[in-house]
Amino acid sequence: MSVTHRFLRVGLLAAGAAMLVLTSGCSNRMDDLEAYIDQVKARPGGRIEPLPEVRPAPSHVYGSGRAGIRSPFTPDTPTVARPGGVGAPDRDRPRQYLEQFPLDTMRMVGTLDLRDQTFALVQTRDGLVHRVAPGNYLGQNDGRITSISESEIRLTEIVADGLGGYMERPAALALSEN
Repeated sequence: MSVTHRFLRVGLLAAGAAMLVLTSGCSNRMDDLEAYIDQVKARPGGRIEPLPEVRPAPSHVYGSGRAGIRSPFTPDTPTVARPGGVGAPDRDRPRQYLEQFPLDTMRMVGTLDLRDQTFALVQTRDGLVHRVAPGNYLGQNDGRITSISESEIRLTEIVADGLGGYMERPAALALSEN
């Protein structure tokens, strides 16, 4: 038998002896626990209160033909212009091509002066360059271009105010350096 096998055998015997010593100390603690369990089991049982009666919540049927009852799927206040706000955007207006892109995905790459009018050159994410003028729309928030300078495009967006109305919000697209 080799030396490593002897050390392994002695180690296993020592570990086994240590386990015997440790587990023998636990038996006294278990006696106390078992005595407490027997004492609790010997107590007389108490009366359990019955569960309260569960009543179903009242239901309500919403019908389209019932007068005076608002559908739960429509706002309780009509969409109107609020003081300091504006009316709803015109949803019947034909959409322009650049309104399908979020404003932050477009870059202003330059300007173009043609017949006393200044145009801005806007590049979309796909690399195409488009010519825009004041009055054109950009972005997904009904952003109408109000002015064009050599360094930026200024526009006014119409966004929901969170209270059922709309408000105007200024925005800009700056000339990109790269």
